[in-house]
Amino acid sequence: MMENKTAYHNPVMLNECLDGLAIRPDGVYVDVTFGGGGHSKAIFSKLSSNGHLIAFDQDPEARQNAWVAPNFHFIPSNFSYLKNQLRQLGITQVDGILADLGVSSHQFDADYRGFSIRHEAPLDMRMNTNASTSALDVVNHYSENELAVVLKKYGELKNAFKVAGKIAQYRSSKIIESTTELMKVVESCAPKLKQNKFYALLFQAIRMEVNKEVDVLSDFLIQTAECLKPDGRLVVISYHSLEDRLVKNYMKRGSLNGEITKDFYGNLLKPFTELNRHPIVPSEEEIIENSRARSAKLRIAYRNE
Repeated sequence: MMENKTAYHNPVMLNECLDGLAIRPDGVYVDVTFGGGGHSKAIFSKLSSNGHLIAFDQDPEARQNAWVAPNFHFIPSNFSYLKNQLRQLGITQVDGILADLGVSSHQFDADYRGFSIRHEAPLDMRMNTNASTSALDVVNHYSENELAVVLKKYGELKNAFKVAGKIAQYRSSKIIESTTELMKVVESCAPKLKQNKFYALLFQAIRMEVNKEVDVLSDFLIQTAECLKPDGRLVVISYHSLEDRLVKNYMKRGSLNGEITKDFYGNLLKPFTELNRHPIVPSEEEIIENSRARSAKLRIAYRNE
């Protein structure tokens, strides 16, 4: 029985994702970022009793949104283990895979999780609350240079080394424990009139490092080629240029770094063909209704024969 808990998370570009998956009622589909179950519920509603939906989420709080049905399977796991988890269910290939990357609305709004700049909270930011490394560890125990690299790479902060220096100087006498304390430490580095954007990028960088989001996405993408049937659909929503670049490279060229590889006969070695050459972006109406959709980019591809 499915319960409607849409308050947990408002699914981004829902209709576009459903169209991209080209759902067959008796097909097998995977939502690797279950969250509030918004996308999953919509996919499940299009399946017959012969169709199956497998949902992944590493966040223990997401499990409350799962439902019980013979053809629905919730897997409390990081989606970097896609292939192994499917094999444990006796499944080798599926008809479609959906990934809505980043943080769910619930994770942002749950003040105790430390994802948002709007709330005072412990420095946590773990998508899997059982994981060993938190934002507290990254902020307080990374070397000044390691921290600067993280802020530059994942937050694209132009003054990353200055910010890392401020953090290192402060923590030499006191551990930085909360989100508001961190913002206070680096407030002199925030550009005037753009403070909120600066803090959001700072938090994004730390969060992506805590959860190893780029590594997880890379592992996942490589597995999709083996896990999808010929003509199976891969549908991915990303919110960060680094993530979108990985998705684009893999769909377009079959490699994460964008290099083109060929076989002995000169044929391109790429498992996917893009359905949309340029990313699909949300409508103005959707952005007004759901601000989280603002930076979303949707890419769709099908598995080659």
